[in-house]
Amino acid sequence: MKKIDKNEEAVIVIGSGAGGGTMVYELTKAGIPVVCLEAGAFIKPEEYVNDEWPSFVQMAWLDKRTTSGNWRVAKDFPGLPTWLVKAVGGTTTHWAGATPRFLEYEFKTQTTYGDIAGASLLDWPISLDDMESYYDKAEDAIGSTHTNGRPPLAANNNYKVFANGAKNVGYKFYATGPYGTNAVPYDGRPGSIHDGFNFQGDKHTSKWNTAVREIPRALATGLLDLRPESHVVKITHDKSGRVDAVLYVDKEGNLHRQAAKVVCVAGNSIETPRLLLLSESSTFPNGLANSSDQVGRNYMRHMTGSMYARFDKPVNFYRGETMAGFIADEVMHDANRGFAGGYYMETLALGPAFMAAFLDPGGWGEKFTAMMDGYENLAGMWLVGEDMPQSNNRVTLSASAKDQWDLPAPNVHFDDHPNDIAMRNYAYEKAEQLYKAVGAVQTYRTPPYPSTHNLGTCRMSAKAQDGVVDKWGRAHDVNNLFVSDGSVMTTGAAANPTLTIVALAIRQADYLASELKKGNI
Repeated sequence: MKKIDKNEEAVIVIGSGAGGGTMVYELTKAGIPVVCLEAGAFIKPEEYVNDEWPSFVQMAWLDKRTTSGNWRVAKDFPGLPTWLVKAVGGTTTHWAGATPRFLEYEFKTQTTYGDIAGASLLDWPISLDDMESYYDKAEDAIGSTHTNGRPPLAANNNYKVFANGAKNVGYKFYATGPYGTNAVPYDGRPGSIHDGFNFQGDKHTSKWNTAVREIPRALATGLLDLRPESHVVKITHDKSGRVDAVLYVDKEGNLHRQAAKVVCVAGNSIETPRLLLLSESSTFPNGLANSSDQVGRNYMRHMTGSMYARFDKPVNFYRGETMAGFIADEVMHDANRGFAGGYYMETLALGPAFMAAFLDPGGWGEKFTAMMDGYENLAGMWLVGEDMPQSNNRVTLSASAKDQWDLPAPNVHFDDHPNDIAMRNYAYEKAEQLYKAVGAVQTYRTPPYPSTHNLGTCRMSAKAQDGVVDKWGRAHDVNNLFVSDGSVMTTGAAANPTLTIVALAIRQADYLASELKKGNI
């Protein structure tokens, strides 16, 4: 591994997940040395614990966080508003693997939907045409099934129930992917053994994550200085307003300074705006790159909910991949349904421990215990759709709560928009119809879990006053500062975001490498 002197002005990437890990590899592959500062440890596949609660303790980002707003998460999980991973590879070590693309209209939601009261809709400054080739590259990097000739995953029982229900209610667009888990050996990784452990880290490595692919390949170039357990606390700048260094704390609590030529922040949509807000100065009194007052605003987490169904015969839905199927019929925009935007239905299975916690948080009684007693007879799906950006849904610095470094903890404020509620209720009804069409004896509407799709907060915009970064993810206010994660999403679309985060990072890395080689940064 390369060692870069702390006084050398380096290209620094903060975070190693879908965006940061991709940036690290793409830049080193282009011959550019990189320092990667990752807050978490480097957990190797053989160290993953395939047991839900111990795995959660091993991987989850459990630093102090608070939440507010009318969303159900504030009631059920006030200290855990988001479910992210603190480790090399970030949340790609935990993700389920779904890789749909955004649709064309989802880049132009303000134009498509018109004005929606309470929503801060904005068209992206880029289009699907700008993204097509990068989606191809991202799918090839991840190994997305059903794309570019890669075969589909085999159908498990959960999918078979799901697909038969889809057929019976008249849906047309359903399949076992696209997913970022190999059906057959691909790109040096084996095919799936259908072991069911997606959320606990894939010991078999058939599921893509940057700790398995991008980080090792970047290390192999000899140009990556990877520093795990290095928690960034501030980005500093010179008199002209250009970033010039990053301050970080190691696991012993020692403070370090790394000089910077360029900084790419990829800490996720909570830690990225938090870091920018912590990096305030006399030049940037409201936070670094925040002259627009948009840093932290327009937080999105997707409209979500789950539907579980109990049958009179075993399904054993925990066998096979955790997520193993899509229905895409409801993704189109149709205002006649009573809401803007669309949603996916995606198969989902939880182990008994998580099911007891998440089926109905705080709930009990005959209906709840009937579901738990009938665990082997359950089928399940996750509902995930576009939620409306709202200016007051935002990440701010807590006035009272502090983290382990005595820094202000982030507060995640979220109010459900009426559009989100209308979509969720409609989706619940459609999911119940689907399962009843294949003989379900009981259905259960499950409220949203702690957020795993965290988006917005440093959104991309054509005009500086409307967002934080431009079409390349470059800060409007600071020309050598980039944001390289889901924070840049102008709107959230219905699609699971990882593929788009990777595609945007590949695109950004191409641009940044070109600008560096031209001497423009």
